Amino acid sequence: MGDEESLFSAARRPTLFAPTRRQTENGADRRRTIARKATASRTVGRKTTIARNKVIFEKPKDKPSSWVIFSWGVTCCFPPFLLRLFGILPQSQQAWREKIALCFIAFLMMASTIFVLLFMPNLLCPESLLQNTVPINAYGGVVIFGNMYLSTTMFPPYNTLFEQTSSSFSGIDVSAVFQADPIASCSDNAVSLYSFSKVQSLCQQNNNCLDLNDLVQNQNLTLYTQITGFQNKLVTVSPKPAYDWSDVIQRNLVVYQTNVLNFQPYFSQFPDPIKGDPVDALIRKAQTLNDMTHLMAQSKVATGIVADCLIQKYTVGTLNNLPMSCILSKLFVYTIAAIILTILFSKFIMALLFDWFVSARLARNPTSEHMVSEFALKSPSHQSEPLLGDGIQVLRGSVLTMDSETTVEKVQAGELYTACLVTCYSEGRESLKNTLDSLAKTDYDDRKKLLFVIADGLVKGSGNEYTTPEILIRMMHHSKKFGKDPEPKQYVAIATGSKQLNMAKVYCGTYNVDGHMVPMVLIVKCGTPEEQGSAKPGNRGKRDSQLILMNFFSRVTLNDRMTPLDYDLFTKINHVAGVTPDFYETVLMVDADTMVDTMSLHYLINAVQNDPLINGLCGETRIANKKQSWVTMIQVFEYFISHGMGKAFESLFGGVTCLPGCFCMWRIKSTNKDGLTIPVIGNPDIIEQYSTNEVFTLHDKNLLLLGEDRFLTTIMLRQFPLRKTIYVPKAFCKTVVPDDFKTLLSQRRRWINSTIHNLMELVLVDALCGTFCFSMQFLVFMDLLSTAVMPAGLISTYYLIFSTIAKAPPITDNITNAVMTISMVLVIFLPAFIVLLTGRRLSYIGWMLIYLLALPIWQFILPLYAFWNFDDFSWGETRKVTGEKQSKAGHGDDESSPFEQHKVPLMRWAEYERKTRTSISTN
Repeated sequence: MGDEESLFSAARRPTLFAPTRRQTENGADRRRTIARKATASRTVGRKTTIARNKVIFEKPKDKPSSWVIFSWGVTCCFPPFLLRLFGILPQSQQAWREKIALCFIAFLMMASTIFVLLFMPNLLCPESLLQNTVPINAYGGVVIFGNMYLSTTMFPPYNTLFEQTSSSFSGIDVSAVFQADPIASCSDNAVSLYSFSKVQSLCQQNNNCLDLNDLVQNQNLTLYTQITGFQNKLVTVSPKPAYDWSDVIQRNLVVYQTNVLNFQPYFSQFPDPIKGDPVDALIRKAQTLNDMTHLMAQSKVATGIVADCLIQKYTVGTLNNLPMSCILSKLFVYTIAAIILTILFSKFIMALLFDWFVSARLARNPTSEHMVSEFALKSPSHQSEPLLGDGIQVLRGSVLTMDSETTVEKVQAGELYTACLVTCYSEGRESLKNTLDSLAKTDYDDRKKLLFVIADGLVKGSGNEYTTPEILIRMMHHSKKFGKDPEPKQYVAIATGSKQLNMAKVYCGTYNVDGHMVPMVLIVKCGTPEEQGSAKPGNRGKRDSQLILMNFFSRVTLNDRMTPLDYDLFTKINHVAGVTPDFYETVLMVDADTMVDTMSLHYLINAVQNDPLINGLCGETRIANKKQSWVTMIQVFEYFISHGMGKAFESLFGGVTCLPGCFCMWRIKSTNKDGLTIPVIGNPDIIEQYSTNEVFTLHDKNLLLLGEDRFLTTIMLRQFPLRKTIYVPKAFCKTVVPDDFKTLLSQRRRWINSTIHNLMELVLVDALCGTFCFSMQFLVFMDLLSTAVMPAGLISTYYLIFSTIAKAPPITDNITNAVMTISMVLVIFLPAFIVLLTGRRLSYIGWMLIYLLALPIWQFILPLYAFWNFDDFSWGETRKVTGEKQSKAGHGDDESSPFEQHKVPLMRWAEYERKTRTSISTN
């Protein structure tokens, strides 16, 4: 018997009848109750009604919500009749109003960002409020008797007199080399009693003092009266040097009120304490504190004329006292910079830790037997206890009675049974073949992977000779038992009105390539007879395709009621795979233009087995057409950094917020601590939230019609906050990205809008790991904020960089602007060090430079375009179909006629079997 007959003879029809309906229903009800309790489900905060396992959001009540009122307030100048004149239909007007309201909020946030970063510091602390004094660190300045002089303007040879001193330490006090004028207050008999009044400069002791007036009048020693201020303007200032507290401590000076004093000449002449001199004791104590204001206030001696002499003799400048508004301005800027840099460096460091220490362990082979699922140790020849009830055990028993030789010896123990979901729409033969070939060639036992391919309607892609289903049918090797013309089966689709009824054909067989023979089922959504004349019969969207799989495995796991399509799938999967569908524990989801690396499936399964808390995971997505055009070139580093820094950081928290639908894996089911099997991706609460078929708000439409992959991750994180979604970098795939700017605009419009609305959902989940600022919830909020103000952030960054470069080297150093400029520059350039420090792909430095040149596209053009198209729910230019007219409404809208639920019968597997056998025996 040939390989094909060996493969397809692995499953036989049961020879015994299934248990009674009551027995099966009781068991199923018990399992569904356990599943719901074990997941500790959270509701989505909306009232729902369930019909035929479809969730329908209740229409808004007569009393509008506060958000609706706000959206009407923002758009009050646009009454309904005016919107109709502009071609906005009544059913789309509320979405348009919400779009304008969101754009208004985004505009306010961006305007606030620009104001805070660029204008607020100068508004709170204008130069008019600052002390009109020269800073002590001004270039070329020296202090002489409390005034700052500019020594670099002196004539030769005197211009080099203080060159070494001023260049090594700007603002140094050189009063000791000049002849000091007598101080009247120090000549008083009451003051002369104290040693500090008798101190002479070093030059006076050696009788070699310079004449200050001579240098000023004849050698061009000038007072420091002008500095370079804001926008390179010269500002006239007092020559009194101003010290910051850091300068006071660094130069070992002492502060008295607003005066800065230098007692070094005193200590040079009187190095030891003087007994009986209270002012000497006060000076020495103040020197250790760098402040004598409080000591002078308490002293009964250092008052009046004594204090006057002390100040006049030893003062070298004033304390730089900032007004409160300037202090608040600096504090505000420093706080923002600290938050930005803390988050940035945290992501940077944790991404490196993940790359160096964690990533390799995720994909290692399981080392303990307890890590391996019981199903992974079974093959079609193993007997086992069922999870589907006694009815399935009958079928499983019949599977064991095979007349032909099976390939049991090829099954490797430890590898999980995995379904590979490929969702197709309008792709051509080359894309489809590349994807299916890559999955079939993965280093994984062919018998334990199932190609689960779904064609979303009878659609012909632009430029294709055949429809996508026709291409797929020609590529697979069909089962002789079921043939090439299966009967369409009904199921309930994600749509409105009569389009909730859909029909699909299930083809089964194998996909053969290079010696690999992989079981395959192809589901072609062909639509009802009434829609055969339309442009896309059967098309209901990618989310509907995913839910076919999710609903199927949910009903299999819980022995729930099945649609005719589910039962047909069950029978044919059992036939081609040789096991009942409840053996499958994971599902790999890929798009039809994705090529999976040979080892990727192996690495992902290893990660699932190594950590039982993992619900979902993804690998790295790389670009297959890097050099096709400038549009593809600017995307290379963006893809790399979103994985290497973004997902790597989130993975350490166990909360990757977006598992891309083009390449990710989910658990179908898991086992809790009591040993009970719990559905994961097929959890009833997950399906209930994900299968919404009527949405009325712009927020819900962006979640469900544009970013279904990201929304699925959001639901999983919200439903299972204590379980993990991770990133496995060793697993990777290659995908074809848009190669023209119009398609890129369309794709990123969907992605950006989906990101914003999903982050809005996640930020409300308080059960994510961490606390306050050290939590995933806070980081999600910061991601949401940064996404909303991205264009303003880019404008501010460029302004700060260009203004810094355009200015000549300033005499004053504006620390506040410098801190903010450095912070914003680091946000842009720090990711480059990820490439350098990981050390694996240094070629990405070149791609990074291209990405940086394209920053205005990524952070300005694309976000603004996405914001303005919040109410566009179509896929635009991303997937072109022959004869299709673009619509903003999304998939499956049909309000013309209601859905007739009775057309889709729902029965459990045992009931279908009983009906089928009765029909066979009758005939």
